[in-house]
Amino acid sequence: MKTRHFALLWVCLLLGWTVTTAAEKKPQVYPNGGPPAATSKPIQVLLVTGVDYPGHKWQLTAPALAEQLRRDPRMDVRVVEDPHFLDSAAINRYDVIVVHFMNWKEPDPGDAARANLKRFVEGGKGMVMVHFACGAFMDWPEFVNLAGRVWNPKLRGHDPRGSFKVEIAQPEHPIMKGMQPFETEDELYTCLDGNVPIEVLAKATSKVDKKDYAMAFILNVGNGRVFHSPLGHDVKAFAPDAVGELFRRGTAWAAGKPPTP
Repeated sequence: MKTRHFALLWVCLLLGWTVTTAAEKKPQVYPNGGPPAATSKPIQVLLVTGVDYPGHKWQLTAPALAEQLRRDPRMDVRVVEDPHFLDSAAINRYDVIVVHFMNWKEPDPGDAARANLKRFVEGGKGMVMVHFACGAFMDWPEFVNLAGRVWNPKLRGHDPRGSFKVEIAQPEHPIMKGMQPFETEDELYTCLDGNVPIEVLAKATSKVDKKDYAMAFILNVGNGRVFHSPLGHDVKAFAPDAVGELFRRGTAWAAGKPPTP
């Protein structure tokens, strides 16, 4: 046995190999006191747009919203300018779908898209509703079960566009924690309707009728999560840091991730 050991040692020396015993091995030293953290997978966000009421310039607001979302370095945002993309099984590659369209005077994407979206959310993924997305799928009564509240054209639509204050209704909720009331210039929607249980996170008081209306709310649908905010009429409405923060947090929460990085 000793002969074989010395023979192996001579071979190592002749070939220039380094022989290190277990006792001589030193532990690896990391500069920050520990091994680097594993890199988490990006949050895959699908922002669906491409059609809306003529007064809503989705060609401008969709990029503005995407830019706000990308300020969270965890988010990988893809913008699709065709609601019929919801027909495709490709939506299952994403963690959360941001609905930013309203099929004004044209059919909604149809049965395949409806079934796909319902299955996507109920199966454990997320959906975010932005501004007049509450008016999407108007011919689909079940949509209210996903959106929580939908546009009722029989109600007064909104206050005149202008400045108003958004109050924090649930300051301890993870989405809202640390956020302060903020001013925004937007349309204060008063037209949302429905009886599905929701949790209101932020609200604003109408200057017209003095009533409070939800500016952000959430609900669980099956195993999935929905964040809904009627804010976002135009590019200026997406400009305030607090508005961007609200949508970033809501989108991350809907995707099943911590609201803040």
